[in-house]
Amino acid sequence: MTTHGGFEPVFCTIVPPHVLDKLSQAEDPALAGPARRTLERDALERTHRRLTTVVGAPSVAPPAGAEPARPHRTVHDARHGTDLPGHKVRGEGDKPGKDATVNRAYAGLGATFELLLKAYRRDSIDGNGLPLDATVHYDRDYNNAFWNGEQMVFGDGDGEIFLDFTIPIDVIGHELVHGVTQYTANLTYFGQPGALNESVSDVFGSLIKQYTLGQTAAEADWLIGAGLLAPRVTGKALRSMKEPGTAYDDDVLGKDPQPATMDDFVRTGRDNGGVHINSGIPNHAFYLAATALGGHAWERAGLIWYDVLTGGELKQQAMFADFATLTVKAARERFGDGEELDAVSKAWEQVGVRTL
Repeated sequence: MTTHGGFEPVFCTIVPPHVLDKLSQAEDPALAGPARRTLERDALERTHRRLTTVVGAPSVAPPAGAEPARPHRTVHDARHGTDLPGHKVRGEGDKPGKDATVNRAYAGLGATFELLLKAYRRDSIDGNGLPLDATVHYDRDYNNAFWNGEQMVFGDGDGEIFLDFTIPIDVIGHELVHGVTQYTANLTYFGQPGALNESVSDVFGSLIKQYTLGQTAAEADWLIGAGLLAPRVTGKALRSMKEPGTAYDDDVLGKDPQPATMDDFVRTGRDNGGVHINSGIPNHAFYLAATALGGHAWERAGLIWYDVLTGGELKQQAMFADFATLTVKAARERFGDGEELDAVSKAWEQVGVRTL
């Protein structure tokens, strides 16, 4: 597996470490225990990913006789263990079973594949028909979902703070798009490049949800992870692209720390330099551009972002200004000096990111 900038798969989770850190300090052991175990498991998986990167990940090709431009999905069940991939429970073309989690994972893999193919003519996340593998029922009370460089993994949540991680389709899409980034721009997972990595996954995760629901930019909720938080939590999602910093404000989880503009950029050494926090800034820029253009966001705004991600000019160490500049260039090259260029330029200006 290679990318234009040197293959370096990373371990990417949907729930940020700062959320689990806060939860792990709760007085109630029913809340703190699962969070601590999730943090420990994430640390082990992150170490495993680094070791795999050193020795080389196995190459994965479509099965013999597989049709091009068709998904090749396999869902496994970890049965609350941690050995991956687990026991195969559904393959491509198999009928739905009784396990709703398996069925949601299968459908989410398919929805991601469909958007990439129909909107961007991309055959799976690597562009060459890569099989899409997922594991559900990972560990016990595991409060996360992740892409480990090779496959998707979903926890069931603790039922107190987080519900089943296959419920929001944008979570599935978010993690799979980390794979698209891995095979294209391969953005470094630290600081502003890491925040761009996270933002790209939020952008296309949201677009996958909007595409599946047939929503316009005006109709979409622009929330990441809606339906994931348990009823006791004061919040609506993990993140909001429309209003970064407003997704949750809870006694246990704390307040959503995402900034919407560079005026509130967070400087921190935690969370790989705040990759899940400062991603709110490019997220908001995309929301502003997409809603200014109207219609289906995956068509014009989405095409511009996709062009930048896959065009070969986006460097691994790209900063916000670098990405913004390339979106302006991509808007002009694809659509000319029209409303698309104006919407993208104004969006970055509104969030305080200068285009070079």
